[in-house]
Amino acid sequence: MTKIGLLSDTHGWLNPKVFEFFKDCDEIWHVGDIGSADVTNALSAFKPLRAVYGNMDGQDIRLTYPKTQIFTVEEMKVVMTHIGGYPNHYEPGIKELLIKEKPDIFISGHSHILKVMNDHSLHLLHINPGAAGQTGPHKVITMVRFQIDGKNASNMEVYEKSRY
Repeated sequence: MTKIGLLSDTHGWLNPKVFEFFKDCDEIWHVGDIGSADVTNALSAFKPLRAVYGNMDGQDIRLTYPKTQIFTVEEMKVVMTHIGGYPNHYEPGIKELLIKEKPDIFISGHSHILKVMNDHSLHLLHINPGAAGQTGPHKVITMVRFQIDGKNASNMEVYEKSRY
């Protein structure tokens, strides 16, 4: 069993609650718009980190992290990219990538809207953890944690706190 902490859109600010909420996680995944290497440095010093860059990230982040990551955890294949959309509303090129790669989980950020939903046509779970930073249109800071056990994702929990 692998416990995952998932966040996006920190925009250079790392909520101190991340360390408490992700304390039992085995890995942290950041889905872009990181904003500062200070964020990834703190996260990777805490837990193993997988990350992708977002549209607001500078060259320092883009040279360190890819636009898209495709990897397997336990028996689940994951595709992770910042701007991806969601089932029935994928960004151009994403549906083709998902058809080609056949992931079990597709993770994207960018919208600042927490969304967890199945795509029955592509047989995958889509997760957007919302926004963990203080910058952007969202009114609630969100992060997600869940576990992967073999071919199953379960025990999904959401951290939610008003920005104001």
